[in-house]
Amino acid sequence: MANITDYMHELGINARQAAQALVKATTAQKNKALQCIAGQLADAKETIQQANQQDLINGKKNGLSSALLDRLELTDARLEGMITGVKQVIALADPVGAIRDLKYTSSGLQIGKMRTPIGVIGMIYESRPNVTIDAAALCLKSGNAIILRGGSEAIHSNKAIAACIQQGLQQANLPAHCVQLVNTTDRQAVDLLITMPEYVDVIIPRGGKSLIQRISEHAKVPVIKHLDGVCHIYVDQYADLAKACKVAVNAKCYRYGICGAMETLLVDQAVAEKFLPIVAQQFIEKGVELRGCERTLSYLPTINKATEEDWFTEYLAAILAVRVVDNIEQAISHINYYGSHHTDSIITENTESVRRFLAEVDSSSVMHNTPTCFADGFEYGLGAEIGISTDKLHVRGPVGLEGLTTEKYIVLGDGQTRG
Repeated sequence: MANITDYMHELGINARQAAQALVKATTAQKNKALQCIAGQLADAKETIQQANQQDLINGKKNGLSSALLDRLELTDARLEGMITGVKQVIALADPVGAIRDLKYTSSGLQIGKMRTPIGVIGMIYESRPNVTIDAAALCLKSGNAIILRGGSEAIHSNKAIAACIQQGLQQANLPAHCVQLVNTTDRQAVDLLITMPEYVDVIIPRGGKSLIQRISEHAKVPVIKHLDGVCHIYVDQYADLAKACKVAVNAKCYRYGICGAMETLLVDQAVAEKFLPIVAQQFIEKGVELRGCERTLSYLPTINKATEEDWFTEYLAAILAVRVVDNIEQAISHINYYGSHHTDSIITENTESVRRFLAEVDSSSVMHNTPTCFADGFEYGLGAEIGISTDKLHVRGPVGLEGLTTEKYIVLGDGQTRG
């Protein structure tokens, strides 16, 4: 590419123009585009999987971890899931234009708030090519143009998916530039994308901790951060232990490479002696390496000893840290100190324990008797997600349609003047 600066500015100009066109688009027009995109994906399954195979071959050659290879792979089921996700977005209510809190003031004015698109989204992500379609569908339905910059390890897959998206947009008579993929793997493209506030309104990064930190430090555009998922399950002294065992195993073993996978299991000392040998046996049978605190080792003497670093670690692998805690207070303190404020769950049959945990754990999703792997936009009924924000502003948790919009005040009068 001769001049990457000119190329990125061209993408920015195109995105800004496309965003202006999308503001005028009706819900029916946006839904037609999504329907066309779903059709294009279905027709191009073989092409997409061939491109994905090339990425997988390159990934293995380049030493990608098993977790990243798992995220990269587009199985038949995942391709069907991508198409289903688009169709679910079609079925969702369009948030754009929704008005709330409209009320009369003493001056006779009506004042309320209207939901509007953010404008142009810049998306930077690694490994998962399904993010390409999830992000595009959500941005399109919420009236935003998007510039997508996927990881070099998924470049062939992303190009194949992006081609389907642009064909679908053109088929529906919307600008193809509503969704643009950065076609270079040059890291300078990221540096430029995050420093173009004249074209980009918000950056959403998804990837490793180092990527998120680099973008947050250098961006001149507001960032909605999706940091790592150091997720916990706490087995309370009032837990149903059979239920706790089932939930904990699913939370870890459903898929190791997702950000909602449990990385640390906390067990109340009151049930540790009975619970730990049972759950440990199931983890060991599934090939999970356990790393425990001193008290855990007293019940499970053959497992490895956990270090301080283990409590902070998102493994994305078949490794689990285990700690025995004194009570719910210590469990909450551990989660708020060591966790990443992503998703944490309590297993208990005690109402007061549930109340305390939900109120005091400072995470974007807090759960009861549920595995953390349910932290997902699809499972939350959002159709898909563009990421899971661990920020507190402007949106928190799985980011769907509403999270990709903002609000403006509308004021309706009938010739009143201010005296």
